[in-house]
Amino acid sequence: MIADRVNKIAVSETMRISAEAKKLRTEGKDVINLSMGETDFPTPNNIKEAGKKAIDENHSFYTINSGSVELRTAIAAKLKRDNHLDYKLSEIIVSSGAKQSIYNAILATVNPGDEVIMPAPYWVSYPAMIDLAQGNSVVIDTDDTKGFKITPEQLTKSISSKTKVLILCNPSNPTGSAYNKNELQEIAKVCLKGNFYIIADEIYEKMVYDGFEFFSFATVAPELRERIILVNGISKSYAMTGWRIGYTAATEQVIQGMNKIQSHTTSHPSSISQVAAIEALAGPQYVVNEMIDAFKKRREYLYKELTSIEGITCYKPEGAFYLFPNISAYLHTHTKVLKIDSSFDFAMHLLFEAHIAVVPGSAFGAEGYLRISYATSMENLKEAVFRLKAALEKLR
Repeated sequence: MIADRVNKIAVSETMRISAEAKKLRTEGKDVINLSMGETDFPTPNNIKEAGKKAIDENHSFYTINSGSVELRTAIAAKLKRDNHLDYKLSEIIVSSGAKQSIYNAILATVNPGDEVIMPAPYWVSYPAMIDLAQGNSVVIDTDDTKGFKITPEQLTKSISSKTKVLILCNPSNPTGSAYNKNELQEIAKVCLKGNFYIIADEIYEKMVYDGFEFFSFATVAPELRERIILVNGISKSYAMTGWRIGYTAATEQVIQGMNKIQSHTTSHPSSISQVAAIEALAGPQYVVNEMIDAFKKRREYLYKELTSIEGITCYKPEGAFYLFPNISAYLHTHTKVLKIDSSFDFAMHLLFEAHIAVVPGSAFGAEGYLRISYATSMENLKEAVFRLKAALEKLR
């Protein structure tokens, strides 16, 4: 008999779509996967070499539960260099990916019945994490007309005596929208009036375009430092999703709580990955800029093509590597064998008719949209656009 907490949640929709795409590939179908949140670039050579050297030098033993002193020192230096933030090593914990960082932070702060505020569209795993902690999700709906950003007024109305956490993903997965300094300051003013934590999920920090200037929430709102739980990692910026390194910076009390949880679950991340992460954070950074330049070109191409299609509108995002087009005009259409009544139906039509894998907006609390990752080659994007247009012509 499975526990009730498990029955309340579903498998990640992104993983579900990816599994369907892989199944089709095993059947010999040429599937273009635009569903996954990882880059198509290999991990930079200097980082790979650091990992290989770590193996050769026998860095194969347990490290400190919260992460090695050397890696936490590199993280503290990064936060000082890039974000002008001062954190002691006792205020930093390294986990097996930013996903675990966020989950541990929620478990360490949320009691049964506590409310956790999050803007929608939201990252697919937030609601499940909140459910597992026996908290209650309070969703603030946004849309493309306002850049998928919450307003201070919306936040104010959502706060109650039970509010324990606000989750702010900036830049956003799935929309790519990003809050500028002034917008963050206005949100901070509202947060100051309450008494709750802010989990600042900043994993896409480096991936911003068109001169957009990223500011960490902790930088903009130093007066909230005691309540900000800053989460980041190396997965996106350094093409290291499989290395599984995320980190959190917060007060010692929060970090100690997260450390207790981690000590009984995964202990610490891979010792080899930790050594490689030091090189990522402290080594040459030019590869990051090369990836961002490539993503910008892909974003420009895909945005232009999508918005040229009748019935599709799309917000032009400031960051991350996703587009989140509005496809609601195609709902309640049909093919010869399938009715398109939801974004999931639409995604299935694209997968089986055009062999394109995308994620339905419903997975992110936003029916009528799709998340499309452009973290793939330009060749794949051009072929995907061709197939998409052909698939749309079959809808009536």
